[in-house]
Amino acid sequence: MFFIVSKLVSFLFSPFTWILLLLVLSIFSNNAQCKKRFLLSSLQLLLFFSNSFIFDECMRKWEEPITQNYTLDSVYDAAIVLSGMINYDVSHERLQFNRRNDRLMQAILLYKKQKVKKLFFSGGSGSLVYRDTKEALMVKPFLEQLGIPDTCLIIETASDNTYQNALYSKPLLEKHFPKGKFLLITSAFHEPRALACFHKQGINVTSYSTDRYSGPRKFQFDHIFIPNVEALYNWDSLIHEWIGYVTYKIMGYL
Repeated sequence: MFFIVSKLVSFLFSPFTWILLLLVLSIFSNNAQCKKRFLLSSLQLLLFFSNSFIFDECMRKWEEPITQNYTLDSVYDAAIVLSGMINYDVSHERLQFNRRNDRLMQAILLYKKQKVKKLFFSGGSGSLVYRDTKEALMVKPFLEQLGIPDTCLIIETASDNTYQNALYSKPLLEKHFPKGKFLLITSAFHEPRALACFHKQGINVTSYSTDRYSGPRKFQFDHIFIPNVEALYNWDSLIHEWIGYVTYKIMGYL
């Protein structure tokens, strides 16, 4: 139920939903003054949330800073990689990777550089429809094809959200790595909530943020003044994290 509600809340708090709702209200309102206000409010929201500079500044304040490799300890027992980067293309029978795939790529590099001994992948379905499609199960054969042996791969397939990532990972980590030392690899915007969840479970993790949205601060004309549909889309991720963090705090998950 919590999983379904979280999906619904994300939709309701999406800027696109707000903008669309105001447009619909402006169309069907019989009051000329209200119609104008709804339309103006919709335009204001569209300009605000499609501004790349505003989005970058807000995201920069939220994202966990990137961990420089030279600051890491010599070696970690495992890299804990959180899911949310893979879809399965049924018609072509192959994996499809989204922009958050940087989580997996960075983990593979750390393994190849012998900074981590093993890769621990946590993630179940993440879909309301395809509940049997477990992301951790899909990624394991892919990693084996890259030459990473089965003995260096551990997966957790029951979790649907970040809290469960930490909750269900804990017994497996304690079983395989008593008093182990881990890197927690996830997207920079997701890292604050993920870190808090794992620390709440008493798991010793060091942040390793990936696929950062906010790059170097830019003062270019198009970045500051020209609306960008990608910025509008990206706000969903940030707002989802804000809502998730507050909800987890209330629920006692953090």
